[in-house]
Amino acid sequence: MAHIIDIPATKRSETGTGRVNRFRKSGNIPAVLYGKKVETSNLTVDSKTFTKIINSSASDNILVNLKLDAGEQLALVQEVQHDHIKGGILHVDFHAIAMDEEIHAAVPVETIGEAAGAKMGGQLEILLHKLEVRCLPKDLPQKIVIDVSHLNIEDAVHVRELNLPEGVSVKLDGDVVVVILEEPKEVEEAPSAAAAAADAKAAAGAKAPAAGAKAAAPAAAAKPAAKK
Repeated sequence: MAHIIDIPATKRSETGTGRVNRFRKSGNIPAVLYGKKVETSNLTVDSKTFTKIINSSASDNILVNLKLDAGEQLALVQEVQHDHIKGGILHVDFHAIAMDEEIHAAVPVETIGEAAGAKMGGQLEILLHKLEVRCLPKDLPQKIVIDVSHLNIEDAVHVRELNLPEGVSVKLDGDVVVVILEEPKEVEEAPSAAAAAADAKAAAGAKAPAAGAKAAAPAAAAKPAAKK
């Protein structure tokens, strides 16, 4: 069962850079709410409250129940814009959804256990770190857990073999590989000290003149002048 967090939100009619900056200085985060069945509206949420929700969440997929003056609205946190220079959150996008409406979300993959083939040097490779899933909001998982303890070298876990929560399906084909235990990678051994010394000696010998080679012939002596 997905965890849904209540958060107070206020509708705002003011827009523009100056007004938005004043909202931020007063401790609020500008936001927008949109969806297929709702009218797009501008909101503000308390900065401390929302930042705490983001920092304490174990998943990128956060479901919130926006507490508005006109009622409540279930929403998925679609995008969070951060200020990477000064820190803090600049803006939030909320995607309005309904409890009986199927949603699509990217859910992180997490592996547990130690692969049996790891003792023989096998290396675990996660090919898909996130999976696109379809489900109702109440069934949205925080992560998809894969037990890899049974994997030997060249064994893999395919989409069809995933132990998905009830009500959750993956959009990918069942033959797609999610995790694989690959063969040990060959490491080229460094040459020994003796071999390195022998190679250096051979290289030096190749540059020296061959033993017994004759010295270059001296230049021919000048002929004596002809007698008159």
